[in-house]
Amino acid sequence: MSTLLPSSASVADGAVRLLHSGVIRAAGADAASFLHGQLTNDMTGLGLGEARFAAYCSPKGRMLASFVAFKRSHDEIWLACRSDVLPATLKRLRMFVLRAKAQLSEGGDDAVLLGLTGRSAAAWLTQVLPAAVSGAVWSRHALDEALLVRLPDGAGQARWLWAGPAADADAVLNALPALALDRWDWLEVHSGVAPIVANTVEAFVPQMLNYELVGGVNFQKGCYPGQEIVARSQYRGTIKRRAALVHGDDAALPGQEVFWSGDDAQPSGQIALAAPAPGGGWDALVELKLAALDDGSLHLGRVGGARLQPMALPYVVPRENAA
Repeated sequence: MSTLLPSSASVADGAVRLLHSGVIRAAGADAASFLHGQLTNDMTGLGLGEARFAAYCSPKGRMLASFVAFKRSHDEIWLACRSDVLPATLKRLRMFVLRAKAQLSEGGDDAVLLGLTGRSAAAWLTQVLPAAVSGAVWSRHALDEALLVRLPDGAGQARWLWAGPAADADAVLNALPALALDRWDWLEVHSGVAPIVANTVEAFVPQMLNYELVGGVNFQKGCYPGQEIVARSQYRGTIKRRAALVHGDDAALPGQEVFWSGDDAQPSGQIALAAPAPGGGWDALVELKLAALDDGSLHLGRVGGARLQPMALPYVVPRENAA
């Protein structure tokens, strides 16, 4: 399994506006309890100093969206997600508010999202908010009117999600080198945390993308849509598919099928997230049958298509439930 990577510090440094992402705002006295009953993670225990990764599932346990959730204030939670799933997700969540004291809306000009990474970002944050540099993964920090969330590393490099007013976002972008959006996406691929996008809606239960391994599922919390199926997959040894990191020569897109030489009659997986690799080709997170990682070869799009080479994830994926 290949582990060789170009130095991320030489290819990914600075700040970028995350044009493919947006924010759902949940405000009101019941905002946390309402979201607690809808998402896979604990929202009632969410503190001002932390963020949480979470999924929103259908009653069949299939993911409709995924979020980085953090509090703007004691009674307002921001949910950062991909823009192409945001309108449908917001509409669906609103259907279930009923009598809860919670107002859901799309973030406006005061909820712009930036991605920060690399030496320049770390040096700038050391000057303006050193706690964000030393903070643990999923810690949340306030900087004037903006918030920063320490995200999981990508390719061994620290990353931060910045959320705040458009005017402040412009100031940050002017203070740091410009980072290409596809370089940010490449780091996200190498973090091993794949967001749900339009092409993967209802394609996966959380464990298929390793969500419980990156803090995205709380198995002790109360009910939420699809909870029974998610829990059954965890405790009855039915996890037969997982997310893996791969590299190939051809461009890959979320939702694209992956074939395995050991079973060429049908697809054995699906691309969840992909980005061009700095050294050429494309890197991707692909949901796969576990058996496809043991032997044989992987191919993009069709039997005999472009070869996909497995790479090392930044965390260990257990195999005890594979049988």
